[in-house]
Amino acid sequence: MAEPDPEPIAFGAGQRLGAPETLGISTLDPAHRPPAMPPGRHVTVRVRMLDDTEELFDVSQKASGKVLLDLVCSHMNLIEGDYFGLEFQNHQKIIVWLDHIKPIIKQLRRPKHTILRFAVKFFPPDHAQLLEELTRYLFALQIKQDISSGRLTCNDTSAALMVSHIVQSEIGDFEESKCRSHLLNNNYIPDQMPLIDKIMDFHSRHIGQTPAESDYQLLEVARRLEMYGIRLHPAKDREGTRLSLTVAHTGVLVFQGHTKINSFNWAKVRKLSFKRKRFLIKLRPDLNSSYQDTLEFLMASRDCCKVFWKICVEYHAFFRLYEEPKRKPKPVLFTRGSSFRFSGRTQKQVIDYVKESEFKKIPFESVDLLPVFTCFTHFFVSHSNVGAGSNSPCLSASACHPHGMVNGQKSLELCGHSPGGRQPSPLTSPLLNDAGSIRTDDEDEVRRKVFPTDQAYFIAKELLTTERTYVKDLEVVTVSFQNAVGQEEATPDSLKKSIFSIFEPLHKFHTGFLREVEQRLALWEGRSNAHIKGDSQRIGDVMLKNLQPLTVSLHKQSEALLELEKACRSCPRLEDLCRDFELQKVCYIPLNVFILRPLHRLIHYKQILERLCKHYPATHVDFRDCRAALADVSEVVEQLQGSLIKMENFQKLLELKKDLTGIDNLVVPGREFIRLGCLSKLSGKGLQQRMFFLVPSRCSVMFFPCRPMFLLQIRESEDEWGVPHAFTLVGQQQSVVVAASSLAEMQKWMEDIRVAIETAKTTNGSNGFLTFPECPEDSAVEAESEDETAASQTSLERPAPHRGNTMVHVCWHRNTSVSMVDFSVAVENQLSGNLLRKFKNSNGWQKLWVVFTNFSLFFYKSHQDDYPLASLPLLGYSVSVPSDSENIHKDYVFKLHFKSHIYYFRSESEYTFERWMEVIRSATLSSSGARGPITVWSGEAAVSGKYSISILFVVRKHLRLL
Repeated sequence: MAEPDPEPIAFGAGQRLGAPETLGISTLDPAHRPPAMPPGRHVTVRVRMLDDTEELFDVSQKASGKVLLDLVCSHMNLIEGDYFGLEFQNHQKIIVWLDHIKPIIKQLRRPKHTILRFAVKFFPPDHAQLLEELTRYLFALQIKQDISSGRLTCNDTSAALMVSHIVQSEIGDFEESKCRSHLLNNNYIPDQMPLIDKIMDFHSRHIGQTPAESDYQLLEVARRLEMYGIRLHPAKDREGTRLSLTVAHTGVLVFQGHTKINSFNWAKVRKLSFKRKRFLIKLRPDLNSSYQDTLEFLMASRDCCKVFWKICVEYHAFFRLYEEPKRKPKPVLFTRGSSFRFSGRTQKQVIDYVKESEFKKIPFESVDLLPVFTCFTHFFVSHSNVGAGSNSPCLSASACHPHGMVNGQKSLELCGHSPGGRQPSPLTSPLLNDAGSIRTDDEDEVRRKVFPTDQAYFIAKELLTTERTYVKDLEVVTVSFQNAVGQEEATPDSLKKSIFSIFEPLHKFHTGFLREVEQRLALWEGRSNAHIKGDSQRIGDVMLKNLQPLTVSLHKQSEALLELEKACRSCPRLEDLCRDFELQKVCYIPLNVFILRPLHRLIHYKQILERLCKHYPATHVDFRDCRAALADVSEVVEQLQGSLIKMENFQKLLELKKDLTGIDNLVVPGREFIRLGCLSKLSGKGLQQRMFFLVPSRCSVMFFPCRPMFLLQIRESEDEWGVPHAFTLVGQQQSVVVAASSLAEMQKWMEDIRVAIETAKTTNGSNGFLTFPECPEDSAVEAESEDETAASQTSLERPAPHRGNTMVHVCWHRNTSVSMVDFSVAVENQLSGNLLRKFKNSNGWQKLWVVFTNFSLFFYKSHQDDYPLASLPLLGYSVSVPSDSENIHKDYVFKLHFKSHIYYFRSESEYTFERWMEVIRSATLSSSGARGPITVWSGEAAVSGKYSISILFVVRKHLRLL
C-alpha cells in the first residue's frame, strides 16, 4: 500500500487539478479499489511519477508486476492505466518494462535500490480516444518530459507552440513579465533561450484556455510529429547501415537518425521473431512489393532483440486484438521459444470498460455521494467545462442532454435532438422526394417506415454520395480534359502518360467500387429480403476489400501535377488549351484541384472510417473490417501527408499566377503561399480597395517605382487615423496605412505579417526573385473612375463566360481574405448529397443535388448531371439554425445568411444536418496563421536588405477577370 500522508498527495495531477488525498474514487468508476495483495513478505518499491515526484509502495514479494501497476493506478484514481507501464534499468543496463505476469522479486534484483518510472507505454493514434481528463494530463506530462529530454524532436515552431501550451496550463493567461520570468526560470526544451519570444507570442494567443484545453492542444500538436511516442532501438541492416527500429500502433517502423525511412503495417507482417542478435520480420506475400519475404536486422545483443520483440508483441496485442489473448498450456516435456505473451486489457477493452462505467455511475445528486462530490467540485470547475453545485438541477438532467459533457467528453445520447430545441421521434427522417417540391406528411411517414435510422447507415450513405461526386470528378479528367487536349499535337507524350495512364485506371476502379457501395446501400435500405438477416447492414467489408489495392497507386499524383505545369510552361499552345478548358461548365473548380482529388479522397475515406469505428461497439459485425481498413488508409495518408501539403501549396501558387498579370517567377521551389484578400489603402483620396497577396521572398526585391524601404514593424493605428480596423506598415523611409473590413480580418493580417517579420530574421537562403511589369505611379493608377470600379462589382450569381467563383473574385466582392490554413481545412471538409432548398420569400422546397467543395456550394438537378446549374461561394456567409420567428416548422434545417441574402436548406437526418453544419462552418469561419516567412508586395514601396519583407497591393486592372 502507498504510505499514508496527512498532506494532499504530492502527485502533480492532484496539485494542479485540485483533487484531495486519494479516496479510491474515480471520476468515472466509484468502485475503483486497490488490487488484492498476495500473502508473503512485503518489500518497499520506489516509483517516480511523471511529475518527477516519488512515491513508496509496499507490495508482497510474490506479487506480479500487474499488481504493482494496479496499485499505482489506484493511488491516482486512474482508470485508463492500461496505457501506462513501469520501466526500469535491469542488471544489463537495458531499459525494460516491468512484466505483468512475473513476480516482482524475479525482475528486480534489489527492489529497495531500484527506481521504477511510471510512464506512457502505448501511444494511441488520436488522444481523443483517451476518455478521462486525468489520462490526458498524464500524457501531457509525458510529452513535456520527451521534449525536455530531446526524445521528441521537432522544428522550432512546433517546439515553441508546445511549450506555450505547457506554460498556459501552468501559469494561466499571458502576462508578458510573468511569462518571461517563468521561461527564464524553467527550461522546457534544449536551447530554449532563442525561442523565448516565439513562445511568448504563441502564449499570448491562448488567453482563456483552461488547463484541460491546454493539455488537449499540446497533445494535438505532439501527435502530428513524426517522433511522437517513438522509442528508438539501435540496429543495423544487412549492409551494416546504422538504423533504429521502433514500434507504433500501426506496426514496426525503421528510422535513420530521426527520419522515418520505412514502415511495416501490422496487416503486412506475418511473423516477428529473433534469433540470437538477429531480429526478423517475415512479411506476407505481395506481388507488387519489391521487399524480400523476410527482413533481417542486427541488434547489439540477444537481450536487446528480445526486449524489442516483447514490446512489439504487446503493441500488436494492445491495438489490434479485441481481448486479452488466452494463456497457452505449458508443454509437458520441453518448451520451444519464448513463452512471453501480452497480459492486460486491450485498447478496445479499455474503451468499452470506460463507456460501460457511464451506465454504472451513481448520480452526483445522490445523498451518499454529496461529500465525495464536494471534494471533487474544484476538479470539475478548474479543469473542465463541467461544474455545478451539488444541488444543481443541471447535473441530474445531464443524463438526457444530447450534448452533456462527462469528464470533458460527450455523454451517451439517451434523448432525441433536433435544431431549435424540439424533441422529435428518433424515427423522424425527412428524406428527399423525387418530385422536388413540397412533400406531405404522408410521404414522410412512408419514408420513416422504409429507411433505416441507425447512424452507421447515414455514415455509409455519405460514402455513397461523396463517391458519386468523386467519380464525376475523375470523368472530368479522363473524358472531358482528354477530349480537349488529348488529341492535340501540342500535348507532350509524357503528359499523356503521366496523367491519363494514372486517371483512367482510377476511374475504372472507382466506378466498380461505387457500384458495390450502391448495391450494399440498396440492401441496407431494405429493398430486398437480405436486410432481414442483418448481413447487409455494414460497409467495412466493402471498403477493406477495395481500399487495400487502391492505396498502392496514389504515390504518382504529385508527378502528374508537376508534369502538367512543366508542359504548360514549355508550350504556350497547351497553356491556352488548359485555360480554355477551365472556362467550360464541366470544369467547375480549377483543373489542378481535379489532379489532386485522389489524394484528397483518401483523407475522406479515413474520416468516414474513423466515424464508423467511433460509432460501432467493438462487438459489431462491421467493427473488425472498419478498423482494419482504417489502419491501412491511415498508414498511406501518413506517408503522403508531406507530399500533399507541398502539392496543395504548389497548386495555390499556380492559381495565383493565373489571377495576376505580368508577374514572373512566382512559382519556384520553396515558396509558400500564405494569404490573399482585400484591404483598403489610405491615400489622399481616402480608402482605396486593393487586393493583397502574401507569399515568401527571402531575397532583396525591388518593385515598381524603386523606393526601397525596410519593413521594421507593424502597429495598430485606428486612433491615429480615425479609420476603423486600420494598421500601419512602418519602414525606414516610408509607411503605408491600410484598413481591414473587420477587427477579425485586421488581426489575421497583422498576425501573419508580424510572424513573417520575426521569421525573416532567422531565415537564410533565397527562393527566387520576383519581377513585375512597368507600372505608373500609384497616384496615376488610383485615378480609375468610381463608375468603373462599381461596374466591376457584379453579382457573383450572375451567369458569366468565365469562372466567377475563384478566390480572388470572392475575396474582392466579399471584402475578406483566405489563408493557406483555410485551404488545407477545406480539403478535409467536402460533402455531397441531396438537400431541399428554400428562398427567404418562397413557399415550396426544391430538391437539389448539392456539392460542397472549394468554399462553395454547387447545385445540380441530380447527381448524374455533368455540370452545376449554379454556385454559391460561402466566404462571408454565416450559418445558423432558423429562429422561431422565421416560421420554418421543419426539422434539420439550417440557414445561410449574407447581408440581405438568406437561404434555407433541409437535410434528411440529424447526422447529415450536423455534417452539413460542420463543413459549411469550415468555409464561413476562416482560420489564421502563417506557415513561414511571407512577403507583402507594394506597388509604391519596395524592400531590400538582409531581412527582406516587402509589400505589394494590386489594383483591379492588374487582376484577371475582375
